[in-house]
Amino acid sequence: MKRVFKKKKASGNYAFIDSQNLNLGIQRAGWKMDWKKFRAYLKDHYDVEKAFMFIGYLPENEDLYTQMHEAGYLVALKPTLEMFSNPDEEKKDDKEKIPTKGNVDAELVMYVMKELPNYKKAIIVSGDGDFYSLIEYLGDRQKLLCVMTPNWRYSTLLKPFERYIVRLDTLKNQLAYRTYFNKNKRDKTHIDGQATKAHNPTHKK
Repeated sequence: MKRVFKKKKASGNYAFIDSQNLNLGIQRAGWKMDWKKFRAYLKDHYDVEKAFMFIGYLPENEDLYTQMHEAGYLVALKPTLEMFSNPDEEKKDDKEKIPTKGNVDAELVMYVMKELPNYKKAIIVSGDGDFYSLIEYLGDRQKLLCVMTPNWRYSTLLKPFERYIVRLDTLKNQLAYRTYFNKNKRDKTHIDGQATKAHNPTHKK
């Protein structure tokens, strides 16, 4: 009797995160991401079973990679020239130093395509227009859940996908490090308070 193997059904959604684009974007917006909160948010609000974090490898960031893994991310490290350089080798000229290149676009696209049969829908976390073709491909096949951009300054190439866009800066109160957020709030209150006193003619020293 011939055995029939049923094709495994995709059980959840996957997130594919361009860490450099995300980090730079939220820093420019003036806040810092709490990665544990973000992972929980992806799970609770978007049923994200796996969240792939794409990062360019640097030897000094080993602790960061471990923290990301412990927070629930699948860390995909892009090889960089730093991995193959000799730290003890002296350079005669600063111009000879090997630049670190951590662009993860190709790796992210490869993982999205490789994992395609395993997820219901994909979340692309980046505001980079280089992912236009990938996003279009996923959208045409009803495999795109949303595109999360760090802030309002995402690539104009992504404008055709406005209905998929989720801006993470609008979720700052939920996803920011609380100590960082509170510090900024305290500093602003202090500054505003000083300004109020300075402009209040009834204020007595």
